[in-house]
Amino acid sequence: MGIVELLLIAVGLSMDAFAVSICRGLGMRQLNLRTAAVLALFFGGFQALMPLVGWALGSQFMWLIEPVDHWVAFVLLAFIGGKMLWEAFHEDADEDCGCEDTSGIDLREFLVLAVATSIDALAAGISFAALSVDIVTTVTLIGVITFALSFAGVAVGHFFGARYEKPASVTGGVVLILIGLKVLLEHLGVLAL
Repeated sequence: MGIVELLLIAVGLSMDAFAVSICRGLGMRQLNLRTAAVLALFFGGFQALMPLVGWALGSQFMWLIEPVDHWVAFVLLAFIGGKMLWEAFHEDADEDCGCEDTSGIDLREFLVLAVATSIDALAAGISFAALSVDIVTTVTLIGVITFALSFAGVAVGHFFGARYEKPASVTGGVVLILIGLKVLLEHLGVLAL
């Protein structure tokens, strides 16, 4: 898997954190950069940690996965992308975004949000084991990109409102599905890239 695909996966996986960050920014009466940085650290850290855990688990069962690794990668990435698309079109944005002031730092809430938004990255980590990617580079990219997009998401939410939350989730979902399809088609010999 090339660097472009890894970057696209990192962006796709970070879209949930980006959407939640927008919601946090919506509730800020004044933009609080310290809160944005702490939230982004939680999101980036967990988005990097979870695929590492998934990769470690997947590596232990590689002898079972290897004959069907391309199908595993496709199913997991398509599932994650499909879930993101489903949520983008079927959840009311007002349900996820509380209107209370969110400019303070609540570490317990940040932990819960970070775990909730990084569960998909755990499944992606299993597919990374199947694809034999360089896990250090991959989790570093995912963590850094998620940090940057989460920090930016707070500012976007504060300044522009929720209009970018749905397009971000749709884009992330489509990207993950297309990458999963590309992996499958390459392994089946349909695409020779």
